[in-house]
Amino acid sequence: MQKTKEFGLVQVFTGAGKGKTTASLGLAMRAIGHGFRVHMIQIMKGCGYSGELAVASKLWPLFTMSQFGRRCRHAALIKQGYKKCQACMECFVKDNGATAKDLDYVQLAVNEAEEFMKNKSCDILILDEIGNVLRYKMLTIGRVLDLIREKPSDMELILTGRGMPAGIIDAADMVTEMNEVKHPFNNGVGSRRGIEY
Repeated sequence: MQKTKEFGLVQVFTGAGKGKTTASLGLAMRAIGHGFRVHMIQIMKGCGYSGELAVASKLWPLFTMSQFGRRCRHAALIKQGYKKCQACMECFVKDNGATAKDLDYVQLAVNEAEEFMKNKSCDILILDEIGNVLRYKMLTIGRVLDLIREKPSDMELILTGRGMPAGIIDAADMVTEMNEVKHPFNNGVGSRRGIEY
């Protein structure tokens, strides 16, 4: 009987529902509990006030994190609890199109991922929002498939983001799709501190 590979797989969290980043963070916490080193690269996220960014310093060196994305002009006040996310969408690429600076952020994130793979600097590497990067054509599917091929055989790779292309899904070992059934956003409830960020 052939032995089943237990570590070094590729996982995808995709879909239109909430929970993709949250699921990858839950997986990270479990892994850290077993002494694994986890590095999360958040692409298209640069808010600086998210709970996961704040906890990274508390879990160092087992959990490290980098953000490559647009900044939020209200970040300091949101982080201190004086303001809530204003839903101004300035920190997102979405409908206002990617700029040269956004593309630079993506390239920096890819460079960091390659460096972590080359140096085997972590046991689990999370590329958060890589699906959105692909959706907005800020990176080619071929380049992400290259990253999947380049990863060390004993490094787990987690990819998150909406609209993950079929080619990435085919290359993954596990795919989970988050589907929205009901969301408080639809009733006018905005992003909540400690829940959405």
